[in-house]
Amino acid sequence: MVFDLDLIKKIYAALPGKVEAARKLTGQPLTLAEKILYSHLFETPAKAYTRGKDYVDFAPDRVAMQDATAQMALLQFMTCGRSKVAVPSTVHCDHLIQAKVGAREDLATAIDVNKEVYDFLASISNKYGIGFWKPGAGIIHQVVLENYAFPGGMMIGTDSHTPNAGGLGMVAIGVGGADAVDVMAGLPWELKMPKLIGVKLTGKLSGWTSAKDVILRVAGILTVKGGTGAIVEYFGEGADNLSATGKGTICNMGAEIGATCSIFAYDEKMSAYLKATGREEVAALADGIRAHLRPDPEVYAQPEKYYDQVIEINLSDLEPYVNGPFTPDLAWPISKFADAVKSNNWPEKLEVALIGSCTNSSYEDISRSASLAKQAIDKNLKTKAEFTITPGSEQVRYTIEKDGFLKTFDKIGGVVLANACGPCIGQWARHIDDPNRKNSIITSFNRNFAKRNDGLAATHAFVASPEIVTAFAIAGDLTFNPLKDKLKNEKGEEVMLDEPTGVELPPKGFSVEDAGYVSPAADGSKVNVIVSPESKRLQLLAPFAPWEGTDLKGLRLLIKAKGKCTTDHISMAGPWLKFRGHLDNISNNMLIGAINFFNEKTDSVKNQISGEYGAVPATQRAYKAASIGTIVVGDENYGEGSSREHAAMEPRHLGVRAIVVRSFARIHETNLKKQGMLALTFANKEDYDKVQEDDVIDITGLTSFAPGKPLTLVLHHKDGKSDNITVNHTYNDQQIEWFKAGGALNVIRKQFSK
Repeated sequence: MVFDLDLIKKIYAALPGKVEAARKLTGQPLTLAEKILYSHLFETPAKAYTRGKDYVDFAPDRVAMQDATAQMALLQFMTCGRSKVAVPSTVHCDHLIQAKVGAREDLATAIDVNKEVYDFLASISNKYGIGFWKPGAGIIHQVVLENYAFPGGMMIGTDSHTPNAGGLGMVAIGVGGADAVDVMAGLPWELKMPKLIGVKLTGKLSGWTSAKDVILRVAGILTVKGGTGAIVEYFGEGADNLSATGKGTICNMGAEIGATCSIFAYDEKMSAYLKATGREEVAALADGIRAHLRPDPEVYAQPEKYYDQVIEINLSDLEPYVNGPFTPDLAWPISKFADAVKSNNWPEKLEVALIGSCTNSSYEDISRSASLAKQAIDKNLKTKAEFTITPGSEQVRYTIEKDGFLKTFDKIGGVVLANACGPCIGQWARHIDDPNRKNSIITSFNRNFAKRNDGLAATHAFVASPEIVTAFAIAGDLTFNPLKDKLKNEKGEEVMLDEPTGVELPPKGFSVEDAGYVSPAADGSKVNVIVSPESKRLQLLAPFAPWEGTDLKGLRLLIKAKGKCTTDHISMAGPWLKFRGHLDNISNNMLIGAINFFNEKTDSVKNQISGEYGAVPATQRAYKAASIGTIVVGDENYGEGSSREHAAMEPRHLGVRAIVVRSFARIHETNLKKQGMLALTFANKEDYDKVQEDDVIDITGLTSFAPGKPLTLVLHHKDGKSDNITVNHTYNDQQIEWFKAGGALNVIRKQFSK
């Protein structure tokens, strides 16, 4: 089944003319990202847009939502007044399945435990014309790559790893649910025109090195915020040598450098993948306009002229990398990793190795890992660490079972988990004797923040390619280097692992009995969506209150967060996922993972009413009951990580008025704006140090709130002194209207009620 073929034909028919118009408008040759961005403008522009400065209205082709974020997105959408989504949209049930025993048992448990939520998502999808992918169908990004992604398209998705679709030449951007509502409602979607980072790849991968090592290396170069506000565009002969799914891996993990998205140019590898996944017609259409799905020749010839930054990597010289712990940009070439483990006193013994996830669960990934598992069998080796495998989709799982890979993993003690996110997002019932004991795990996932995978602060999580992870599973020791070290087998013999081998696409083709797709009703007007008022998991939304029209006076400091504060710290996943459709209940996890600057503790802040220390959510509820507004102060890159808008909605719901930080991650800043919050940054980053625990705080300048005009934070200290601090913002006129109205959704409701 080919989805959206008529839409793709229409886009491709118009693309050459739109690209030529964009060349005339900009007066220069175009990168691929620019071709796609300019061909997806909501309205014809009068001038070229300035990267990193101008806000632009876009018209994406489609929307994708995973079950955890879809709940809040669709609860918002059902209030906006439309009878059907304006663009093709899908829901994918992948986040709520907890990994505990194995695929079959875990899926059955999830369907039972999450029945209320699944029924809600199925019914609301049916009512509003949204495609529904059942639990067990697979992880959203793998399913999108197999079915919906197409070269030259533009998509938004309510998950930060939506850029995975860049592996098929698509501008695919992670957003919050309120952004998805805009597009599903047929309204323009706003984004600041991204800067462009070009990554020139030369040479060819070989041996132990894989596509994952490209992005692990790039993360080491750019850090977790080096890609903020930019699209990363990969080009060069090395890029064309990578498989489409390998490209997807690189684009997927671009979220870890803060990039708006990442993208590769259309080539033979993409064409082959489209054909292998039953989309021969799409491949033929793309082949017909190939030149428009790649950067212009002048860009290849002089990339420094057309990208804001250029990085060059020779794939022939690239080593395998292991990144971590606790941050995905701490990059170690395998030749230096053992020394790093020893010198930093990280636990050398490997306890669990996990492969799969949305980042690395392709047929190519699994086949290369299986080649190592086969070697272990043949060389009388056994895995010394616990070993799990997470297929990315039912199509991949069915095919790798048919081709014998699952049986190979089983023989070395591997446990196959459900086609779902599982341990990658904290949905893992980890078996460990002492949860406070320092321990090490390694995954082929994308994130490794503290507590990310298993909820345990003592777990040191490292990220590598599936083949490196598999080799470590066999060795059970993080000081092992599979490129040069030997292992002792069951017979006491010393043996070495040979280089992994694999194939990009299944030689006998992909197979599947039930992919897990349910199409919506042609007419959803008679479909009822029921949310019980007594439900603990679903809650209908009430509009947030509009701005009072005055400066904000007498605010209190809720928390001054120290250091890294990701959306995992602000709104944890794991056991909290079950409340993603109930705003009040999930607000009980607000900022419980953030470190309080004043006592170095988590979930312990001073209540200025009582003078006592208590949990962050409970303290904030006390302020709300007393009609006292608060602010949250944060450090650099505040809100990095997942796109979860709950991290913005929870503070809004509980009465936090502003988030003031040294710098924001892109998606979180936008989510705050959408919910009518103030997202502000210190003009002088050192002013972060002036904020004291007992401050009474005013925010002035709001009565003349305007683009580019700073506001003032007045800190009234306990000793009677005060500091006037300048705080900047990036609000444009439209976003200021969101603030004044109490949130973007209130503006949308007003538009559709006319």
